[in-house]
Amino acid sequence: MILTAVVAITFVILFILERIRPLRHVVETWQRHIARNLTVGAIALVIAFPIQLALLVPLSRRGLGLLPMIPMPGVLRTTLAVILLDYTLWIWHWATHRVPFLWRFHLVHHVDRDLDASTALRFHAGEHVLSVAYRAAQIVIIGADPLAVWIWQIVLFASILFHHSNVRLPARWERVMVRLIVTPRMHGIHHAQREEWTNSNWSSILTCWDFLHRTMRLQVPDEEIVIGIPAYDDAREATIGRILTLPFRRRRNDWAR
Repeated sequence: MILTAVVAITFVILFILERIRPLRHVVETWQRHIARNLTVGAIALVIAFPIQLALLVPLSRRGLGLLPMIPMPGVLRTTLAVILLDYTLWIWHWATHRVPFLWRFHLVHHVDRDLDASTALRFHAGEHVLSVAYRAAQIVIIGADPLAVWIWQIVLFASILFHHSNVRLPARWERVMVRLIVTPRMHGIHHAQREEWTNSNWSSILTCWDFLHRTMRLQVPDEEIVIGIPAYDDAREATIGRILTLPFRRRRNDWAR
């Protein structure tokens, strides 16, 4: 219930700010864009959420994994679990770009021709189901307790809504913020129509993982960023039917128009 409220409130605030201070020009009406993304996201939620609830919650209560084996205060254990969950999510995001089978599903997220808060919810149901299996492994290996998983989920959803948003923050603010967390300009580079830019900025909450792996890219002017994937830069590719069947269709050269 709290997670739903956080997502809804964050989305509404960002939606208003996107109308007041847009960062990028948009290529289609916001009504059509948001309706499509929410529909794709809702389908994924209906399919994946029951699986996640049945699997992840019981696993987090088992007390398995690395952290429960190490004596430490509960607050420290929870904090470390949240940090490690964020780092292992960086690995998953990297894998969705590098493993061809996973990229088929993650491509649905990247072929969005505009980037705003609704894009944060636009993931294929297949990717959600696959990610549940990965998150189960995260929880078991790390030994994340229910509180850590709950905190991580709330912070994660707020973060991905924020950094996918089309909100223009003062540049001086972002220069400070990006040292710690992912910002709209930073993640906009990740969604640009250039493969070498897309293969960077994989962090979800903390940016230290991209600094650590030397995959951080920041010095890209706003006007050079075109959102999407070149091979799918056609409005006819953006229908819900085409989006949902995309992982199962014949692959094309994604980076060629």
